[in-house]
Amino acid sequence: MDQNMDLQQILKTIEENNIEYVRMEISDLYGIARCKTIPARQFAGKASMGQTYLRAAVMALDPACAFVQGTGYYSECGYCDSMCFPDLDTFTILPWVPNTARVMLNATYAGKTENGYPREVAKAQCARLKEMGYTLKAATEHEFHLTKLDTGEYAFGTYQYQSTVRSSFNLPFTQQVERDLYKVGIDIESIETEYNPGQMEMSYKPAFGIRSADNAHTYKTAVKEIARQYNYNANFMSKPDPGEHVGSGAHLNHSLWDADGKVSLFYDANGAYHLSDVAQHWIAGILEHAPALTLLSAPTINCLGRYQLGSWSPVNATWGLDNRSCVIRAKVSDQNGTYLENRLPASACNSYISLAGMIVAGIDGIQRKLPLPEPIKGSAYDSKYLEPSSGIARLPTNMKDALKAFVEDKVVTDALGLDFVRAFVACKVHEMECEATAKATGDSGWEKKYYSYF
Repeated sequence: MDQNMDLQQILKTIEENNIEYVRMEISDLYGIARCKTIPARQFAGKASMGQTYLRAAVMALDPACAFVQGTGYYSECGYCDSMCFPDLDTFTILPWVPNTARVMLNATYAGKTENGYPREVAKAQCARLKEMGYTLKAATEHEFHLTKLDTGEYAFGTYQYQSTVRSSFNLPFTQQVERDLYKVGIDIESIETEYNPGQMEMSYKPAFGIRSADNAHTYKTAVKEIARQYNYNANFMSKPDPGEHVGSGAHLNHSLWDADGKVSLFYDANGAYHLSDVAQHWIAGILEHAPALTLLSAPTINCLGRYQLGSWSPVNATWGLDNRSCVIRAKVSDQNGTYLENRLPASACNSYISLAGMIVAGIDGIQRKLPLPEPIKGSAYDSKYLEPSSGIARLPTNMKDALKAFVEDKVVTDALGLDFVRAFVACKVHEMECEATAKATGDSGWEKKYYSYF
């Protein structure tokens, strides 16, 4: 992706590379990529006149493609369209799809920005940071499970964390993912098998601002599409099998820089733990709002089951130095190498939403100069950190509690805006109703059917 492309450059790129089709793409509320594919000859006209898009398809669809009432985007608005315009800076040729390019969309309704759409929500929070003189540099570590499309079996069996032999289960697949993502500006740093059967992770280099969430969106879609070319389903739900103890996460590695992206702002050789005041307030803000952020970071009933003792997922609002049992794992090294790993997000999260929520919390910490609590030494699963007397907030582990924590956090909900919050909450209530129906009918496998192509 070229960050300074204009329409004429894009039209020249289309012609020179024999591009026949362009996907006009958007992220829905669940982070699922949705698009209208147009013949490339129509692109110039769409760029100026716009592309209509059913609002409900973005903000009122559940993972099983059922429409949800009460979002404000379905029958409430007469099943109407938004008008979407390509964000030209996101135009890129897709090497895994023949003669096809893709561009992300900026959405409007009645001439105004669709402020509730996930990408617009994230852009607004990135803009707030910019106004304060900061920019965020980030990358998401999405884990996923691979199963064979024809049999449902895992691509490789047994529990083999970072196994060399398991990593070579299908080199043409993993190597194509790496090569193709590099061509679209996503630079893979490592490929590894994870703990569970069929579970993998491919981490990549960070990017600034909204580009970091765009990269996560592109990464997930590319992995899913390329996997299908090799007879696999790439599943980003946290726990495809209820018995799994370790779920798939989407750790959000990040650091704050100056507005121009030239100077890193998290390190201070003379600061407590070698962290700057800004970093300390930022962490404190995330911990302050961690219960509310849980729903934004783990937005499904299946995701919330990931927060278990001993699961390498957090269970309480804690931080530590290189500590994988905490919400925030601080990786402190030097001026440019210091960053934070936010371990709240689950792999099925919408990366635009999890990014936006984290920024809201971090900004609140900076603005209120919240003090940083003591870091956890040892395991945050230790009983002394779990007792109410510890004063450490526990993370919600079910949708009812997570929804309550979210709606009661006015700092977070006010910043994200009424349009987003109304739709998001309606979809969570809908999920609880789906769960209740499944339990009433004895459908023990409903989660896998509901989320498996997430």
